[in-house]
Amino acid sequence: MAGTWTPYTGTDSILLAALMLVIAALFVYLGLKLRSSLAPTRPGRTISALLILIWVISLVAFFVDAISYGLALSNAHLVGVYESYTAPNPVTPITEASAVAAFVVILLLTRRHGLKTALLSALVGAMTGPMIFELPFDLIVLNRIYPPIPPAPILFRLLFFLPLFLIELSTMSFLTFSPLTRLTKYAFFSLAGFFLVFAVWAAFGFSYPSPNHPLETALNDISKVLSFVTVVTLFFGDRVPPWKKDGE
Repeated sequence: MAGTWTPYTGTDSILLAALMLVIAALFVYLGLKLRSSLAPTRPGRTISALLILIWVISLVAFFVDAISYGLALSNAHLVGVYESYTAPNPVTPITEASAVAAFVVILLLTRRHGLKTALLSALVGAMTGPMIFELPFDLIVLNRIYPPIPPAPILFRLLFFLPLFLIELSTMSFLTFSPLTRLTKYAFFSLAGFFLVFAVWAAFGFSYPSPNHPLETALNDISKVLSFVTVVTLFFGDRVPPWKKDGE
């Protein structure tokens, strides 16, 4: 078995796919109901500093957990499994290319608001893109990573994933630092497409992307790109389509 989590099978696979479809439908509904973009409340200096502090502490805690887990695998004579965790991820090139593309697109979308604001918007957007993917992904594989390290596999999962969830949520909160962030219907529709891809992936077991699983790799790649598309839509603002201008 390749990868770092066990795939879904049978009823579990069907239920996961159904849940992803329900979430996708919900985002379509929200997108259709939203009439104008919504601007989040910008945090003050104290809250901003607190969010950054949480992010830094979570990063440190996660790296400590990762090192501890590697040592536990080594002590349990599971070096081969540890190497699968530390091996280059086949999706990494897609993630990096998408982050660069999102940064450039957001920079172009926001350039008329000044270089400082445009750079801030592009930076937080590029940082948030992978987190939109990782948060639901981690919830899906939370109880399926292997091998559990005795004597307390549940405790390990909590210690491993808690800082990871904090990293993801705190990074997403950085979007509020930009005065140009807007929740638009396009974001909802992009998220609907994202979860639709997750539904197809789940129907095939949500297996680890690898050369042995080209379809799962493609679905992983597509969903990762859609997570960055979603973050780009947050900087569309209240743009009016050309066919609706001048009262048409």
